[in-house]
Amino acid sequence: MRYGGSQLNVTEARHRLARKIFFGHRGELRQHYREGMEDQLGALGLALNAVVLSNSLYIDAAVKQLAADGFPVTDELPARLSPLQYDHINFLGRCAFSRQAAPGLRQLRAPHTDDEDDDDGQD
Repeated sequence: MRYGGSQLNVTEARHRLARKIFFGHRGELRQHYREGMEDQLGALGLALNAVVLSNSLYIDAAVKQLAADGFPVTDELPARLSPLQYDHINFLGRCAFSRQAAPGLRQLRAPHTDDEDDDDGQD
């Protein structure tokens, strides 16, 4: 089966994100039996899908906000954005999984703020 160049890049980006999630980039299966490995790989798939879903929701919100602010959003702009980015994710630190007071997304950061200043470390 042959993939086009863009499909191959998407597949490689997905694998890169999965390796980053997989035990903090150490990439070790801890269980020596098949059932344990299947559980670990299933959890990896769940975590990978959660990152992609979260990124997709925030990309959509950011594009809508840009359009509402008068930025000329064309159809090509969202098509070139990837939910497989992970620079904003804390893989090895402490993560808080608390329920938000109101349903919905967190407030978007201003476009030109420094990530270090606004990051609360709970991604």
